[in-house]
Amino acid sequence: MKIYFIGQKGIPAIYGGVERHVENLATRLVKEGNEVFVYARKHYTPEDLTEYQGVKIIHLPTINTKHLDAIIHTLLATLDVLRKDADIIHYHAIGPSSLLWLPRLLKRKAKVVSTFHSDDRNHRKWGYLAKKCLGLGAFIAVKMPHKTIGVSQYQCDVHSKEFKGQLEYIPNGVPQAQLVAPQLITAKWGLQGNDYILAVSRLIKHKGLHHLIRAYLALKNPNKKLVIAGDSNFTDDYVKYLHDLAGDNPNIIFTGNQSGQALAELYSNTYLFVQPSEAEGLSIALLEAMSYGKAVLCSDIAPNLEATAGIGLSFRNKSISDLNQKLQYLLAQPEFVNQVGQKLQERALTEYNWQAITKRTNHLYQELVSQAAEKLVPEIETKSV
Repeated sequence: MKIYFIGQKGIPAIYGGVERHVENLATRLVKEGNEVFVYARKHYTPEDLTEYQGVKIIHLPTINTKHLDAIIHTLLATLDVLRKDADIIHYHAIGPSSLLWLPRLLKRKAKVVSTFHSDDRNHRKWGYLAKKCLGLGAFIAVKMPHKTIGVSQYQCDVHSKEFKGQLEYIPNGVPQAQLVAPQLITAKWGLQGNDYILAVSRLIKHKGLHHLIRAYLALKNPNKKLVIAGDSNFTDDYVKYLHDLAGDNPNIIFTGNQSGQALAELYSNTYLFVQPSEAEGLSIALLEAMSYGKAVLCSDIAPNLEATAGIGLSFRNKSISDLNQKLQYLLAQPEFVNQVGQKLQERALTEYNWQAITKRTNHLYQELVSQAAEKLVPEIETKSV
């Protein structure tokens, strides 16, 4: 099959949950015998990179601003894919999915799929008009494709009811992680291993990092540093607010965006991973921490609780006092933290295994393509008579 992915910034992933999802899925679909194409934005993926692990990369321009980046690139990718010999056109996220009606109507032989990664209407960086546009995108993502995928069961249930459609549950996944010793993180930030708490996230308000910093600052004699890995996503004012909140505390470290070896070291050597988001689809950063065998303390929103399945601890969403109390407890319970990490790793390797997820996605594609072929047979037979 010829499969085209639209909506992501590009691959290989530098940052972003959608980009990690697309990279892992696309490269594995190639190994399943498919020809896979990923549209990339020139400010994200180097233009001289035209292929990555067998995935062909199509570079298109865009306007790199908060409101125009995704929609301009998606429009250009959509117009381009209309000229391609595509079996599957797969849109990622509800914003880009607002344009999937074009190939749905104008490219009838191709099958259109959408993945509902998260309800971006809940993201606090967007204003009223943007949220209304995202609401339209969510409606189109559920009602107009040949198939819509939801990355959490909670999401499938909620949006199937909201839009009176049907979402098929295929979760985000994580590859099996290998622990690595601290080298880069020691040289860059003086981290020795097991001496810090980690959060990995874009620095956006709905990710709740301000709650985490406030809860950390209220700890009594913390024996671990707080490391926040991530950077602005057209949210420079919020980034400044976080830095101001942390003040001159030397134990709060902002690393900026990290990937590759540095990110692997951060996950491998943290004492505890904290996921304080106010809203999520299904956090890949959380799943990655689980795959490294790390205990997770997360906000009690439904997708987080679904991922952790009652293993470990959660805190009341947006509650600084509850987060502070849970942090204080876990810092004093290293044996419990280790046990929780092992159990979460087992869950990550079974429920969120990329090999199984890729096969399920590939099977979904094959069913859609075979249905189209079956519809053509009677037409051909009729004409021959």
